[in-house]
Amino acid sequence: MKQKIETYLKSIEEKYEIEILLACETGSRAWGFPSPDSDYDIRLIYRHKKDWYLSLQEKKDTIELMFEDNEIDISGWDLRKSLRLLWKSNPPLLERIQSHIIYKSDESFLAEINVLAQSTYSRIATLHHYLSLSRNCLAEIDRNNAYKLKKLFYALRAAIACKWILEKQEMSPISFLKMLDGLEFDNGIKERIYFLIELKSHQNESYLHSGELELIILIENLLENAKLESKTLPPGSADFKLLDDFFLHLIA
Repeated sequence: MKQKIETYLKSIEEKYEIEILLACETGSRAWGFPSPDSDYDIRLIYRHKKDWYLSLQEKKDTIELMFEDNEIDISGWDLRKSLRLLWKSNPPLLERIQSHIIYKSDESFLAEINVLAQSTYSRIATLHHYLSLSRNCLAEIDRNNAYKLKKLFYALRAAIACKWILEKQEMSPISFLKMLDGLEFDNGIKERIYFLIELKSHQNESYLHSGELELIILIENLLENAKLESKTLPPGSADFKLLDDFFLHLIA
């Protein structure tokens, strides 16, 4: 599959006349709890030639493509859009620049944008994102009936990201296990989550699960705490000039 993906990436560069600065895996494969039939969620950051940016006309700054009967999902953001999102501490962007599953990258770009992400990081922006995401996923779980196990993982991962942001005072890792292992939880809770990760690795995305009241209550408690703590966090204060200078350097 990796070879197929790399072939598609090369064809995308040629078709759209772009240079891919980063092509990486996101979603459950990068988070660490894929199912056997999980698709490939590949996310790009790319740049055009300099003249593309020298226009008064706003141009399409995203790419969205599907391949292999929708098994390979490739989408991406132009460099300028990506840096604007970085200024806002956009969590999906912060996740993709941390991904450990990389299909193509400019190593210098990746190192520099990760440094920039630290200097522009806003705890309040990322906390609100994961708080909302976990709430929405939790709302799809009926504790009295069967539900998709992946929804529990989505809700759980986002809730634990909130805990990480509050306790570590830094952006949450893309790896779910890194967050889980780096935070204090009851051993029984961790063991149950490890068990469910193993279970999910053998069940398709459509698999229906039931129960896990203890984990559902944990999520609810984490979200309630995040809601209260969010009121004490300062607003973001990113220096846009740092991003401007980085952008101009990259398109020079």
